[in-house]
Amino acid sequence: MSDDILVSVKDGVATVTLNRPKKRNAVHLQMWRGLEAAFLDLAKDTTVRVAILTGAGGNFCAGADISEFADVRSDAESGRIYEEATEAATIAIRDFPLPTIAAVSGYGVGGGCGLALACDFRVGDPSTRMGIPAARLSIVYSALDCGLLYRAVGLAQAKRVLFSGRHFVVDQCLGMGLIDSAHEQDALAGALELAGEFVANAPLSLRGSKIGRAFLRSSIRLSRASTIKKARRHSWKSASPYSLDAEGYRKWLGLEWTSAARLRIWCCSTAVREV
Repeated sequence: MSDDILVSVKDGVATVTLNRPKKRNAVHLQMWRGLEAAFLDLAKDTTVRVAILTGAGGNFCAGADISEFADVRSDAESGRIYEEATEAATIAIRDFPLPTIAAVSGYGVGGGCGLALACDFRVGDPSTRMGIPAARLSIVYSALDCGLLYRAVGLAQAKRVLFSGRHFVVDQCLGMGLIDSAHEQDALAGALELAGEFVANAPLSLRGSKIGRAFLRSSIRLSRASTIKKARRHSWKSASPYSLDAEGYRKWLGLEWTSAARLRIWCCSTAVREV
């Protein structure tokens, strides 16, 4: 992976940093591919409990690097390849099996806004500016990113963001749901504080909750009883990198096999029914 994407893991918190500060962290094609690889690799790291996506130099991400479009999107085929790379990166973040937090200082616009929306939580600060200028550039925002926008802010505010093409300041972002919270000084500091609320919790519970909620969202056309039953079964099969027998669960949580551990398994297995 190039120096344009930096990855570190400390005390259960993975930090992925877009590192092109002179370009306001605009993402080029190889960075889209690098983002996908980074999150897929971190998903396999059993020491990770939370992932933070941030940007270097005071900005989150100014979107795609349009200066390379003449080379990497010069015809229909190259355009298709480019779109596949951007969507693969977004999906890798959206489907990351543990909580994800975007630390949005400065600009988080266009494709950068999409990356933030792919995360479970978004933390801003007084410098935050977010928006989707597609309408001003005569382009159409992708269906995937439109869906993420709708999920975060609702239909009316999604239309406002898309139709206006404007940038929204931190208080406006907070009010409409583009960010979930605002730190008084620095978004990354706020993201680390939020991550601290999660890292001490059982990793299987974190993974199971993430998978269960995603499954429920994608199954709204099914009956509630059928959906929850499937979500419960899917969570158990997918939540842990180990097989979910007694020994695998003990290894995953680092527990001795005691009655307390059995109780914890029972609590996790029944929790999805209460969503």
